[in-house]
Amino acid sequence: MAFQAHMEIALEEARLAAERGEVPVGAVIVSPAGEVLARAGNRTRELSDPTAHAEILALRAACAAAGRERLPGTALYVTLEPCAMCAAAIAAARVARLVYGAADPKSGGVVHGARVFTHPQAHHAPEVIDGIGAEAAADLLTAFFAARR
Repeated sequence: MAFQAHMEIALEEARLAAERGEVPVGAVIVSPAGEVLARAGNRTRELSDPTAHAEILALRAACAAAGRERLPGTALYVTLEPCAMCAAAIAAARVARLVYGAADPKSGGVVHGARVFTHPQAHHAPEVIDGIGAEAAADLLTAFFAARR
């Protein structure tokens, strides 16, 4: 049940991102005790920053709040399979668990594409749980892109 509750927060961040005209991806970082440490949605267009993905923004906020560059024991919930850049940042931050919703066969970096956590250069590989909230996340993305065609 906690998986779904935390994913619902990430989905809300994705909805807010869509309202801002951003690709609807949301992320939330949770402490080992279940406390929300940070939440974010995509802001690449708003910030004119190609690295302002939901995961990166949430990692930055959680690390700043913790006063350190690593987040051991934490879980990151994100509505879409992270890209290679975000997967590398998740590994660098030593996030213990990654929970994501929709798969991303085109740009994913966890199960698809680069498969960052399987490389010898990956210093850390989190536990990965996929498919939580996948239908809702995929529906948000489909509706967002359909409205732009």
